[in-house]
Amino acid sequence: MNMPRKLAGEFLGTAFLLAVVIGSGIMGERLAGGNVAIALLGNTLATGAGLVALILTFGPISGAHFNPAVTLSDALFGHIHWRHATMYFAAQIAGAFAGAAAAHGMFQEAVFFASQHARTGPSQWWSEFVATFGLLAVIISCSRTRPTSTPFAVAAYITAAYWFTSSTSFANLAVTLARAASDTFAGIRPQDVSGFIVAQLSGAAAAVVVFKWLFATSKEVSPYGNQDLPQPRLRDVP
Repeated sequence: MNMPRKLAGEFLGTAFLLAVVIGSGIMGERLAGGNVAIALLGNTLATGAGLVALILTFGPISGAHFNPAVTLSDALFGHIHWRHATMYFAAQIAGAFAGAAAAHGMFQEAVFFASQHARTGPSQWWSEFVATFGLLAVIISCSRTRPTSTPFAVAAYITAAYWFTSSTSFANLAVTLARAASDTFAGIRPQDVSGFIVAQLSGAAAAVVVFKWLFATSKEVSPYGNQDLPQPRLRDVP
């Protein structure tokens, strides 16, 4: 798969992910009648289901990163060139804003408008560190040992993390940036974005360090598939 097609896959996949996250948040809030738990449940179920579908759809095209933290970890493992990684970052961020705009359009909201939803403080930052570390742990480990189950494992983890973290598990730099431009149930104030991004980058870096050590005796395999370097045969994977 050539790079323009991979970038298109990342753009479209990330756009649909944001459309799911923001659109289901708006729908959930409107239908819940003020019950935040019900709104969050609707948002959670839609996001988990959407992730499975999107990873299965775009995985063979781009690896279905949809997340700069995932691309960063793949680059740190040496399975995607840094030049290509920066292209992925750009496609993911552009796709995230396109998806936010699409969701707003479906619900007759302004294309972009700064969120007023406060999400800040040590507990929220720690939640984002934990959420991102866990997400990378699931991706790195499952794709080395059970690659066909990775889409389901990722979706299951995010579904759970919506509820066990106080931040509702953004765990994605592109998602965080785009949700700052959405004054909806899924939003985050622009001034709170930097704390989330630092926590997410820290969680991703920690996961790479830990899982490089945990898999130190295994043959190196790209955890995300369909990348720039030659891949070993599946039977070679421990």
